[in-house]
Amino acid sequence: MPPEENGKAKPTVVDIPENPVKNLTVEDMYDKEKYDLSTMEEGDVFKMLEATRDGLTDEEVQERLEKFGHNRIDHKEKSAIIKFLLFMWNPLSWVMEAAAIVAIAVSNGGGQPPDWEDFLGIILLLLANSIIGFIEQSKAGNAVKALMEALAPEAKVKRNGEWKVIDAADLVPGDVISVKLGDVVPADARLTAAHGGVSIDEAALTGESLPADKVVGDQIFSGSTCKQGEAEAIVIGTGLNTFFGRATKLVTSAGDETGHLQTILAHIGNFCICGIVIFIVAEILVMYAGFRYDYRRGINNLLVLLIGGIPIAMPTVLSVTLAIGAKQLSQHKAIVTHVTAIEELAAVTILCSDKTGTLTLNKLVIDKPTIKTYSDETGDDIIHYAAIASRMENQDAIDTCITGTFGDIKKIRAGIEELDFKPFNPTNKRTEITYKLTSDGSVHRISKGMSHSILDLCTRDKDDAQIRQLNADVDEFARRGLRALAVAIEDVPSGQTDGEGNGFKLIGLLPIYDPPRSDTKETIDRAVELGVKVKMITGDQLAIAKETGRRLGMGDNMFLSKTLTEGPPVESGYKDVDDLVLHADGFAGVYPEHKHKIIEKLQELGHVVAMTGDGVNDAPALAKANVGVAVADASDAARSAADIVLTEPGLSVIIEAIIGSRQIFQLGFSILIFAFKFDFPSFMVLILAILNDGTIMTISKDRVKPSPYPNSWNLSEIFTYAIIYGIYLAASTVVFFAVIVKTSFFHDHFGVDIFVENSQSADPPGYNHPKLHSIIYLQVSTISQALIFITRSQGLFFMERPSIILVCAFMIAQLVATFIAVYATWSFTEIQGCGWSWAGIVWIWNIIWFFPLDGLKFALRAYFEPKHRQVIEETFAKEPSTQEQITRRKSTIAGPGGRQPSRRSTMGASESGRSRRETLAQAAAKYYAPNLQHLSTQHHHRNFARMLKVEGVEAPRIAVDHDELRRFSLVQAHHASKLLHTPSLNANRRTTTAV
Repeated sequence: MPPEENGKAKPTVVDIPENPVKNLTVEDMYDKEKYDLSTMEEGDVFKMLEATRDGLTDEEVQERLEKFGHNRIDHKEKSAIIKFLLFMWNPLSWVMEAAAIVAIAVSNGGGQPPDWEDFLGIILLLLANSIIGFIEQSKAGNAVKALMEALAPEAKVKRNGEWKVIDAADLVPGDVISVKLGDVVPADARLTAAHGGVSIDEAALTGESLPADKVVGDQIFSGSTCKQGEAEAIVIGTGLNTFFGRATKLVTSAGDETGHLQTILAHIGNFCICGIVIFIVAEILVMYAGFRYDYRRGINNLLVLLIGGIPIAMPTVLSVTLAIGAKQLSQHKAIVTHVTAIEELAAVTILCSDKTGTLTLNKLVIDKPTIKTYSDETGDDIIHYAAIASRMENQDAIDTCITGTFGDIKKIRAGIEELDFKPFNPTNKRTEITYKLTSDGSVHRISKGMSHSILDLCTRDKDDAQIRQLNADVDEFARRGLRALAVAIEDVPSGQTDGEGNGFKLIGLLPIYDPPRSDTKETIDRAVELGVKVKMITGDQLAIAKETGRRLGMGDNMFLSKTLTEGPPVESGYKDVDDLVLHADGFAGVYPEHKHKIIEKLQELGHVVAMTGDGVNDAPALAKANVGVAVADASDAARSAADIVLTEPGLSVIIEAIIGSRQIFQLGFSILIFAFKFDFPSFMVLILAILNDGTIMTISKDRVKPSPYPNSWNLSEIFTYAIIYGIYLAASTVVFFAVIVKTSFFHDHFGVDIFVENSQSADPPGYNHPKLHSIIYLQVSTISQALIFITRSQGLFFMERPSIILVCAFMIAQLVATFIAVYATWSFTEIQGCGWSWAGIVWIWNIIWFFPLDGLKFALRAYFEPKHRQVIEETFAKEPSTQEQITRRKSTIAGPGGRQPSRRSTMGASESGRSRRETLAQAAAKYYAPNLQHLSTQHHHRNFARMLKVEGVEAPRIAVDHDELRRFSLVQAHHASKLLHTPSLNANRRTTTAV
């Protein structure tokens, strides 16, 4: 029977066999053509699942766990071998692998055998990078996985007639569960009781933007979120037998998630590869067309570029750095759901923070001497009324505060019978109870909530004087940092639960205080020092928000949420909503849609935005933000939408050092070939790469002073730094070589050898003396590795102590390089020990050239930092933007890379206006994703709709398995068809039909 227009199925009656749970197979129970649990009468559901409203017994649970399995969808892990091999499957590794092929297959002729030494060296270098990355990420991945298991989702279930909280994975069909505001529904279930107008957000499953109202008998889906009310339900499907489980079996991802960091890696890799291609073409023309080199000699020089010009360790260094960050987070009990968000946090310029529970303790107390009364009721009476209108179980912070202030919780509802209870929801911001006095049978109502919500509700004894008095009292509370909770009562003369009352009467105002966390002010001050603007986003009254902002040093330039739609107040001086959102210290009275809009506006202005929150109403904004932060005790919904919690130094310093050091090989050796016909041994480049990469690996454990500004991936800035550093280092090598071969300076002052140019037919030809090879090898090795001490520091390199492991790695690498240069005489790679005199000259030369690198860094910083400072100053300014600032901001946003998208936004390959370079980077980026994928815990987040919104090459495949489709219930099939038949989705979908 098809579902009705509203998607709710008509009840069906079926013949149920005896002991169905024991006698029927799982496949038969979930075959909709035989038994459809989503459309059965409620009584038949209990009969089919052999359950009662008192829940299952422990013995029944154990039997069902063995039959149905645990309530989870196991994530299929890649094999360890595949994970390991993926470290060698990216464009940078491909160049090295191409070099290996050149060494073994192309590098022959001239009466010489293939270049086995280079081939084996390249393979060892690739293996070393992969082994280090694999080991470090496995350690971090295990730590994150252990934390995820410790923080597994929980469910409230009735078993043996008593309510208890268990791991959601232990639910079985037939369990009776309870869900309330903020809970993620743990399994597919049918409602058996509903309180307070139950509303379920199914956007994660169906893509529907509006929550769906649910009544008794309706089905709720695993992975959806309770937005309003409370309900009890009987579990009808767990694990793969849920809508989410069956849908994900039909949909498989076409590729790995491509994050921001992977795209950056692709840009940098493409930059290096393009540089290599340009210099290879130039060398081919110069060597073969110009100098008439023989084939084998030219190939050996090309190998130098292929091996030395690729920063092969870069993906491993960055992924290991993020892996260590993830492991450190796990030690602090924080979950990394998207590991690249560690890097994105370094670029955050604005932090939007919820107030309650984030900036404050969320441990409320009532200031009894300050209670305001508007009737004959006493302060204690008002507290008692408020306590009656509170939940006795599953309490939130306010209910806990009120009932705790009253005292003995058993006496609160003594002598009354609850008829109906409407729990708090973010829309009307109040609770309401209808109850009967057992003494005389009279029916009454109490409502408590936000002061103006209660005032709007009241009609009895309400006049202008009372309104003015309430507003004055609320303002007084706000000036003292107190939250106002209003209480109103009414009688129900008809005695009916839903009968009309005689009108609510305001009886009192409770002052509630939520003290700030002890470390909040210090944290905010630290954020300001780092150039991060903190904005308060709260649902509280404006006056309270301003007072809290003043106490915490955040400022009190705050506005009501209505200004986001109505525009800035005239007296504020702000020209438009964009200007208001940028300069305001915060917003009060906000709803979920306002938080989402604030985040969106800031991102459109080019900012990287972090959002903290703890409630279900924060989930949309947490998902929209570049980095979502779920604080302690956050709801399941907020936790599932968040990324991580931490501030991590930026990683661009590593890139500058890596690319800069590689410029020597591309630029320096090309010049030596062009000017001096100097052939540097390709095997020595391998030794350089191994020692350099080994040192660079230790950067991931370095002690780094954070940047004073947010670290964003400004590729033009990074490439500028790298190119300037590279030109300088290449110049140090070329000048050193020229002084050696064109002058007698070193011979005259230190008594060392003179190198003369041989004819090109001689052996060795030109200036290619084996001892000169050793000298240049040592010079390049020390100066290129020393660059990291320049780029890692904000000030003078010697003012910021590096980690012991970095210093030790550098010293070991340079000792090895020095001993090789001094003593090694390897005929296969044409080097000869140069002796200690030349080694001393090299070290002195490099020290002389090293110190000006700090000056070069400061000169570059003097050019770029004013731009960073200007952005930060404009962000922190409270004054309206000038026309010049607005024009510059708009031009920045319109430019490439100006707009900062949400982490969750999908970048389609066909997006209009995308340049070929961006498309190429996106195509290459997916090959870097596997290095980080197994650190992500995002597969724990049940967002089927988001999965289907991915477009382009990463669009998921839909496999239409007819046997599997038979097991969709009618209600499940209705939801699936709505989502899968959306025209915008079908355009990018590939469908595979299985018979």
